[in-house]
Amino acid sequence: MAVSIRLRREGNLNNPYYKVVVADARSPRDGKFIELVGNYDPKKASDNANVDLSRIDYWIKNGAQPSDTVRSIIKKARKKETAAAK
Repeated sequence: MAVSIRLRREGNLNNPYYKVVVADARSPRDGKFIELVGNYDPKKASDNANVDLSRIDYWIKNGAQPSDTVRSIIKKARKKETAAAK
């Protein structure tokens, strides 16, 4: 089973927000998913992503492939985490 980490669109018309989910690559975008690992709000100016990096690392270690957008969200979250640790 090919597993991907991707965005699931929710919200109203012209006011979207996304949930970061782990899902079977064959399932539809807003369909069934395995695990919810975070959320992303593109309309917020700052702190627009909230992801569980430990769970994402677990899934990537076990073969899950993040989408391009999720990969950039993870990169920004890691940068924010290291800046907060200093």
